[in-house]
Amino acid sequence: RADMPQPSIFNVSDYQAIVHRIEALQADAPRQWGKMTVSQMCEHVARTVEMAAGINPVQQAWLGKLIGWIFFKDFSGENPFPKNSPTGPYLIVHGDPEFVTARDRMKVLVTRLHALGEAGVDGNIHGFFGRMSGAEWGATQWKHIDHHLRQFNA
Repeated sequence: RADMPQPSIFNVSDYQAIVHRIEALQADAPRQWGKMTVSQMCEHVARTVEMAAGINPVQQAWLGKLIGWIFFKDFSGENPFPKNSPTGPYLIVHGDPEFVTARDRMKVLVTRLHALGEAGVDGNIHGFFGRMSGAEWGATQWKHIDHHLRQFNA
């Protein structure tokens, strides 16, 4: 894989594959790890995409300013996210959204993010890691969405 570029939500084929997997999600999909339901996962991903796209701008948490640089290489690198990784409090979904609404919201936002492209998100702020480039957003959003689709076998 060393000669292949890292997947990115801004790459057309990577984006199309992610959308296909989102469309394949089922309300009764069994989770492979973690505590979220499939509907909560869809809303969680939607919120992260809003952050990446600058729809719901955030400020970098003080802890991220302090130690984020230590973890950024793993976060942005090629290895998948570890299971049961911590998340920001504003990304934790309470209650259980209606599945079709949550899935469609996630799909619409992923499409909107893809349409922005790297230039459209360049410099947006991640809640833990701070300001990121468009390329970093593309790779990490693909990786995050892939992580949660795998969580529900999609």
